[in-house]
Amino acid sequence: MKILIRKARILDPSSPFHRSIKDIFLTNGKINAIDENLRLEADAVVEAENLHVSSGWVDVFANFNDPGFEFKETLETGANAAAAGGFTHVMVIPNTKPSIDNKSQVEYIKAKSNSSPVTIHPIGAVTRNAEGKELAEMYDMYASGAAAFSDGVLPLQSSGMVLKALLYVKAFGGVLIQIPDDNTIGSYGLMNEGIVSTKLGLPGKPAMSEELMVARDIKLARYTNSKIHFTGVSSAKSIEYIQRAKQGGLQVSCSVTPYHVSFVDEDLTQYDTNLKVFPPLRSNSDRQALLKAIEDGTIDCVATHHQPHEWDSKSCEFEYAKPGMIGLESCYGVFSNAGVNAEKFIELASINPRRIFGLPTHSVQKDQTADLTLFVPGERFVFDELKIRSKSKNSAFIGKELRGKVIGIINGEKLFLNQ
Repeated sequence: MKILIRKARILDPSSPFHRSIKDIFLTNGKINAIDENLRLEADAVVEAENLHVSSGWVDVFANFNDPGFEFKETLETGANAAAAGGFTHVMVIPNTKPSIDNKSQVEYIKAKSNSSPVTIHPIGAVTRNAEGKELAEMYDMYASGAAAFSDGVLPLQSSGMVLKALLYVKAFGGVLIQIPDDNTIGSYGLMNEGIVSTKLGLPGKPAMSEELMVARDIKLARYTNSKIHFTGVSSAKSIEYIQRAKQGGLQVSCSVTPYHVSFVDEDLTQYDTNLKVFPPLRSNSDRQALLKAIEDGTIDCVATHHQPHEWDSKSCEFEYAKPGMIGLESCYGVFSNAGVNAEKFIELASINPRRIFGLPTHSVQKDQTADLTLFVPGERFVFDELKIRSKSKNSAFIGKELRGKVIGIINGEKLFLNQ
């Protein structure tokens, strides 16, 4: 297939064409030519006013619910949502049924997603059934293609288990991913503990439950000299700990979700169940600390924490609603709304995740494999429920105006364009 991209501004620091406006011609999944005013016949032409192109974006933490919970999402619908959001690679968590805790499950995910417009990378469970009791065969999963290791939305509680896991993955350079949360603190909390939770009469979960876990796991990473990635970081104090760890030369990285840079606990006054998320929305000062940490480089990656839920799981009392929201399709517009410029977003969504998790790197230059995201920074649009590709619609961004529109992706020979 021959594809011609017309007059696109290239944003790729590793490319000699960085920040320049060029035509890009692709043949059979490879970049064949980059120049001005290319006059070549193509099967598909992509053009748009103020079109930008970068190396493909990566989401490091999403739930596609397949196998076992296909009524929420499938690999097919999740991949389409990812492509619509500009992602060419997605790392999916192991909280499925059965869990992704052995090489057969890793191979199932990879085989089933071969025809997908995006490349799906399974995250292998650290423990069997993600129960936190007994280590899974992580090396076998790594050999079969697991991109990292985590118990997903069930963070490891035992210090001894984290220690063993860090030592285990160190042997092959693997990365352990943790949502930092001590579930023995504020175990019945429904939102951030503070003035707002008191006013709303909802049990709170203190930020300390996150901060203690970050501090503990940093110490374990120092002891083992192994790699750990904190995802869903939401507290200013957690950012402070991570910043110090990085300054100390530890192999620590972190990612932030779209909803934590957009909403705060005060937004829960209407008891919107779509805003019931994990970790919970924190205070405005915490949100400002996250935005500052994005700018200074303390936060490394974007993690959508794409968590689809069927209607019944959200259309109920706040207490009984399942935590989480979908995030792939609105991600770029949300970060752009929050003041993150296009070049910084590409650093968060493409450059850093590939480096941290050892994913293939692709540059926008001749003879490279096509792994591209096409987007228009600054274009305003309303996030429309009718256009959502995900099987579930649990998003607090529906009906809101976002800034920064994704045109589509090119992943090898696969072209996906938003209509």
